Amino acid sequence: QVELVESGGGLVQAGGSLRLSCAASGSGFSIASMGWYRQGPGNERELVARITSAGDTNYGDSVKGRFTISGDNAKNAAYLQMNSLTPEDTAGYYCIVGVVVVDSIRRLIYYWGQGTQVTVSS
Repeated sequence: QVELVESGGGLVQAGGSLRLSCAASGSGFSIASMGWYRQGPGNERELVARITSAGDTNYGDSVKGRFTISGDNAKNAAYLQMNSLTPEDTAGYYCIVGVVVVDSIRRLIYYWGQGTQVTVSS
């Protein structure tokens, strides 16, 4: 079982910055990837950013150039630095972790965090 602890988020004015953190704990797994999706009112959940254990990253089009994801493999953690925030970034941000579990077979399992609210005021 994997437990995710999310932190960060909150209320910020447009143009400001926030930093989200997500850490995975547990045993018997290795991290394949970590990232965030977000879901605003009336919107579908969309990719914000993702990083693999090898350090490869990809971003949603709307956040490219403003958000930066980084990872700490030793801590099983990822961080999302969000700069130049706009009201359109207001959403619930959900951490997602892909883990590899090897018992009788090799499995890739995804876990979602509970989410953290980011609100950007104009």
